[in-house]
Amino acid sequence: MNGRSPTVPELGELDRRLLAWIEASAQTRDDGGPTQAQEAEFDRLALDLFADQYERNRPYRRYCRARGAEPGQVRGWREIPPVPLSAFRELTLSCAPPEQAAAVFTTSGSTDPGRRGRNHHPHLHLYDASLRTGFRQWFLPDRAQLRLLVLNPPPEQQPHSSLAYFLQRLVDSFGAAGSGTFVGAEGLDLDGLLAALAAAERDGVPVGLLGTSFAYVHLLDALEAAGTAFRLPPGSRVLDTGGFKGRSREVPAEALRTALGQRLGVPDAWCVNYYGMTEISTQYYDTSLRRAWLGRDPAPRVKAVPPWARVQAVDAGTGRPVPPGQRGLLVHHDLANRGSVLAVLAEDVGHLAEGGPAGGFVLLGRAQGSAARGCSLALDELLAANEGGRS
Repeated sequence: MNGRSPTVPELGELDRRLLAWIEASAQTRDDGGPTQAQEAEFDRLALDLFADQYERNRPYRRYCRARGAEPGQVRGWREIPPVPLSAFRELTLSCAPPEQAAAVFTTSGSTDPGRRGRNHHPHLHLYDASLRTGFRQWFLPDRAQLRLLVLNPPPEQQPHSSLAYFLQRLVDSFGAAGSGTFVGAEGLDLDGLLAALAAAERDGVPVGLLGTSFAYVHLLDALEAAGTAFRLPPGSRVLDTGGFKGRSREVPAEALRTALGQRLGVPDAWCVNYYGMTEISTQYYDTSLRRAWLGRDPAPRVKAVPPWARVQAVDAGTGRPVPPGQRGLLVHHDLANRGSVLAVLAEDVGHLAEGGPAGGFVLLGRAQGSAARGCSLALDELLAANEGGRS
């Protein structure tokens, strides 16, 4: 955390509209998707936010001009130009002076801090509203609080990590008595975590475990080595995120959920993966837990798109949307991503589920081959538009 964050009454009119839209969506959301009126309001907000970011974000403005996409010409959220993910490493895509940002979250992909992607946030009200509303909807629909056990370093150790901030805010907002973090400067506090799991099992108190996918591999390895397993009380659940890039080994998602069921007693549907990135401000959760809680078949497992975001799958060569079920690069339009750009071209591939954007999407993995080249070409275009004018 860096600069001072304005209070809600100090926010501008657009920020207050965006905040109200995100918070109200918890009450108005229908699992069947947005109504026509809601879709129209999303379009209005997206166009107003695009106009604001176009005006205040100079590198983005140059890029949009080069593409012939300016406010007044863009007719809907689908026409707002997305910025490739790697641009956050090359340019300062901030709508306000970077030194005034309330928070700057950086990616962890490079040992050189100057080569990390940076996302500047003038305030965190929209980010917080997004994380609270999404978590409540798809991970905690059945209760107001839960004992949360975090397998990730706290923000004090990783002040520029969006993940560390995200997990701590969840504990602050939804953590019942006994919640805590079990990763410190020395790594995973295995003894403390096992004691917490044993207490939950003994007292019949359900818990929620939160951490990276690989953190669970460490935990499961330790449980296997010790010949130990738990039967956590009903209502217990697991949230994981991230992949295994650069790790010593990879574990398929299905195998990880099976192992969590065997070692912790958490049902498959209550093991939820979420997909998020430093460069955006929204998280996408598996729909399995919510569907199981509603008494529906938790399959197929797809990522839910919240009302304040839209996701498209596009052809890597043309940038045009592809139909549901067809593989493409993922483009995010995120109304919570206030401080930089709302439209981001990810370096991930996936496909929309049946029903289009309202039906969610399936994440298939990192872009490779022609899809990766599509991302590189988009970055070249953006850098060419900013040649001689980087800021």
